[in-house]
Amino acid sequence: MKTVITKALTVVALVGLTLLLQVPAHAQGQEKLIMFTGIITAGKTSEPLPGAYIYIPNAGRGVLSNNVGYFALPVLPGDSIIFSYVGYKKQFHIIPRRLAEQSYSAVIAMQEDVQMLTEVKVYPYPTEELFKQAFVNMKLPDERERANLERNTSAEAMQRLAAVTPMSAAANYRYYLNQQWFGRESVANRSQLTAIPFLNPFAWANFIKSVKNGELKKKDYRQELNATPKENLSRQELLKN
Repeated sequence: MKTVITKALTVVALVGLTLLLQVPAHAQGQEKLIMFTGIITAGKTSEPLPGAYIYIPNAGRGVLSNNVGYFALPVLPGDSIIFSYVGYKKQFHIIPRRLAEQSYSAVIAMQEDVQMLTEVKVYPYPTEELFKQAFVNMKLPDERERANLERNTSAEAMQRLAAVTPMSAAANYRYYLNQQWFGRESVANRSQLTAIPFLNPFAWANFIKSVKNGELKKKDYRQELNATPKENLSRQELLKN
């Protein structure tokens, strides 16, 4: 009985010693986690890129950057990190294996992924003739308004409106003033004698009277007629006379 108990205790002691020896060995070989932080920016403008994807392919996990492009991700030394963003090329980053601290930071500048596409011309019509025909038959958006404007501003429409539209207060007042002014002038002219001698009846009476008295036979009026300068008279002849 004592021999069995001694053997059992020996086995338990050996198992416990083995476990004690294995735990330090496993603890010494285990790698510590490192907090990887940083900011993702655009390469040319250095503006932060929100919503960028940071992931570890081997671990199958990742995070997204916040509104200012900041991210924080626990990693292991030697992990390969991939950064991706729409419109930019993928960036790869490897965590150093020998780090004195348990934190690691970096600024990731993403490079734009510019792809030049070939020019593609899109035409709504298969042939040029169909395009010309559609262009000629095309109706403008304001064609109806333009037609109404042309019809309402025509000469016939304006005359019709003038005939049926009554006069306003200002037009009535202007018409009243015109009637007063021109009516007053016509009355004044009727009360006065005409200023044109040819139409003056009194001048014609004096002329007939002078003809009967024989005043036209006198040659006194010829003196004044001869005193008038001749036509085409030069300056020297005028000074000489």
